[in-house]
Amino acid sequence: MAMAVAPQHRESSGSGSLNKHLTDNGKYVRYTSEQVEALERVYAECPKPSSLRRQQLIRECPILANIEPKQIKVWFQNRRCREKQRKESSRLQTVNRKLTAMNKLLMEENDRLQKQVSQLVCENGFMQQQLQTAPAAADASCDSAVTTPQHSLRDANNPAGLLSLAEETLAEFLSKATGTAVDWVQMPGMKPGPDSVGIFAISQRCSGVAARACGLVSLEPTKLAEILKDRQSWFRDCRNLEVFTVFPAGNGGTIELLYSQIYAPTTLAPARDFWTLRYTINLENGSLVVCERSLSGSGAGPNAAAAAQFVRAEMLPSGYLIRPCEGGGSIIHIVDHLNLQAWSVPEVLRPLYESSKAVAQKVTITALRHVRQIAHETSGEVVYGLGRQPAVLRTFSQRLSRGFNDAINGFNDDGWSLMNSDGAEDVIIAVNTTKNLISANNPAHSLSFLGGILCAKASMLLQNVPPAVLVRFLREHRSEWADFSVDAYSAASLKAGSYAYPGMRSMRFTGSQIIMPLGHTIEQEELLEVIRLEGHSFAQEDAFVSRDIHLLQICSGIDENAVGACSELVFAPIDEMFPDDAPLLPSGFRVIPLESKTKDAQEALTTNRTLDLTSSLEVGPVTNHASVDGSSCHLRSVLTIAFQFPFESNLQDNVATMARQYVRSVISSVQRVATAISPSGLNPALGPKLSAGSPEALTLAHWICQSYCYHLGAELLRSDSVGGDSVLKHLWHHPDAILCCSLEALPVFIFANQAGLDMLETTLVALQDITLDKIFDESGRKALFTDFAKLMQQGFACLPAGICMSTMGRNVSYEQAVSWKVLAAEENTVHCIAFSFVNWSFL
Repeated sequence: MAMAVAPQHRESSGSGSLNKHLTDNGKYVRYTSEQVEALERVYAECPKPSSLRRQQLIRECPILANIEPKQIKVWFQNRRCREKQRKESSRLQTVNRKLTAMNKLLMEENDRLQKQVSQLVCENGFMQQQLQTAPAAADASCDSAVTTPQHSLRDANNPAGLLSLAEETLAEFLSKATGTAVDWVQMPGMKPGPDSVGIFAISQRCSGVAARACGLVSLEPTKLAEILKDRQSWFRDCRNLEVFTVFPAGNGGTIELLYSQIYAPTTLAPARDFWTLRYTINLENGSLVVCERSLSGSGAGPNAAAAAQFVRAEMLPSGYLIRPCEGGGSIIHIVDHLNLQAWSVPEVLRPLYESSKAVAQKVTITALRHVRQIAHETSGEVVYGLGRQPAVLRTFSQRLSRGFNDAINGFNDDGWSLMNSDGAEDVIIAVNTTKNLISANNPAHSLSFLGGILCAKASMLLQNVPPAVLVRFLREHRSEWADFSVDAYSAASLKAGSYAYPGMRSMRFTGSQIIMPLGHTIEQEELLEVIRLEGHSFAQEDAFVSRDIHLLQICSGIDENAVGACSELVFAPIDEMFPDDAPLLPSGFRVIPLESKTKDAQEALTTNRTLDLTSSLEVGPVTNHASVDGSSCHLRSVLTIAFQFPFESNLQDNVATMARQYVRSVISSVQRVATAISPSGLNPALGPKLSAGSPEALTLAHWICQSYCYHLGAELLRSDSVGGDSVLKHLWHHPDAILCCSLEALPVFIFANQAGLDMLETTLVALQDITLDKIFDESGRKALFTDFAKLMQQGFACLPAGICMSTMGRNVSYEQAVSWKVLAAEENTVHCIAFSFVNWSFL
């Protein structure tokens, strides 16, 4: 029954506002509970009913017969408004809780930084006092003040000492997570704020490489710990993690002994493994801690077949500090502190293993992003394509990454073995005759091959090419580097009995590709998508039959502002209606940035500059390279390519030949693309500007040839190529590797022709980082030392056949090496020493 009240007594807030309505004559109509219930049922089905639906509602519900359609329309408007206000209020409360927690986190970080500043001020004052009072003892005092004590690794064979080691690990970890044990500096390009993932920091002065992150996650501490302890579920580079021993610590905690293996990111380095102790405990303040460190002794390890493919790395106290947050969720602190044994990789790759930024991007930030992604999916706010569940799509991404890592590493215990090369080792061919594309959940989707799987892989150094830009181009312009017939061969392998060696069936690729998004992470640092390549057969009988190819693809690291991030493009052929457990055979690209040299090395460039040879080969006005940012000239990265192909036994050699040629073709295309997309003024082949005292390229070329003729009595170049500018071009394209090094206590290379760069597997810019002694083996260094006096006395020396080494760690043989003094014509002084390696080749 409707009830009229005076306007001055009307209520405008609370749930009662939906039970009353102001009529045209200024009076309220109060709805009964039965009427409200009927309207709520309709609202649940249709929040915004049409006029016809409202009239139908009045006819079907007698209890609404005394309510006018206009009044019902206003009720629904008010109801929608209230729902919107409720959602907005809930959102603001969530934001407020997040800001409160983030503010607490920032205040703690501020307190930690103040303590760190106070500590540094005290150390600085102490050091100044020592310098003023006792200069002779200053070094020893400073060392004692700033040196962090190194904790020796403990033996896991003594169970009685494990609890003591666990407690020590806990204390050291907490001092890194919330204390001043490590001098943390903010991660470049990662500023904290309400919309950021968290607060990220790296260390530049501690032993090894270290990274730290802290942030707010809307998951409970126990759930967070469970996710993060399952390292293989979120750390794509984790090949294996085995828990060997679990026992209670007696104080409510748990101690575990773990053995884990980490994939190598490129073909140029071995994988890593760890033998660690993991300690999980709840603290008195309600925090949950999971900390871990390496143990001494051999412990567990790989089997004998794969032992040579691993290097034992060290994990210093690291882990997770998880604190419950008021109103739900958790505040998490993550610390990763590793010693990756950089000595075990070629020198050109050592910046990667000595980079805290790389560890931050690969491990620390990835961990925090993963748990935030899980929390986001749990909230139900994630929408993915093709009706796939988030967990299924995440599994696809993990399988693509794992398959690609398996191909790059080629572990012997997985059945991989190397094939004989064709004389040039630029492309590695590995074969696995025991591997099948098996779908564990559905045998109907399993594929087995009479032959096996073949992988063609290679790595190369890139200069002045942003990894994110390169991978983005490869993703968007597949026709610039891919061969459709090879894609068709790989796709045909997914269908039983449809083997066709490339070239047996003529195909036409239209050049178009359609990218169909499947899903992405919160910050879109990784994209999962299906690629459709449109193609048709040339055969007349099925000319109109579609031969489209579908690829499942992940693309990551395409944000140019992500410092130290690895960029990847990994794909695998799939059936058009691929099931959740579809078999995958991944191939793709990985581009890893290498940090520039230290500040001292950059300052040294002002005195030793690489010769800008190729700039003199170009026709046109002289380019002023002085305006180029010096830091950009040292943007180096390693590109790793791996393509997998199934084969039958009788076609193994044919497929191997095809794979090798295809990867070489892809490398050539990528080099062309890299040159095209290199930032303006930064050609990948160019070096930095010459220093004031260096000769021009053409002048040095004349000096090299004239000095060779003067000392050896023979022409280095043909007589018809010694005039004018042609000297420079012919010297650059000379088949022998010609290099020049400075006359210093530790000679460094200042020039190389194209053959010399190819032999050393480097670039003109990176050449200045290579010293003369680094390229010779022991016998070569002895021969050079023996003949050096002869070289300086008579002006030249001939070295016997020997072996030298490229910057990638590959051995290079040569039939003969000739060295001679390069004289500056006008001053008649020795400018540098030149070397010519005759008939060189990779072993």
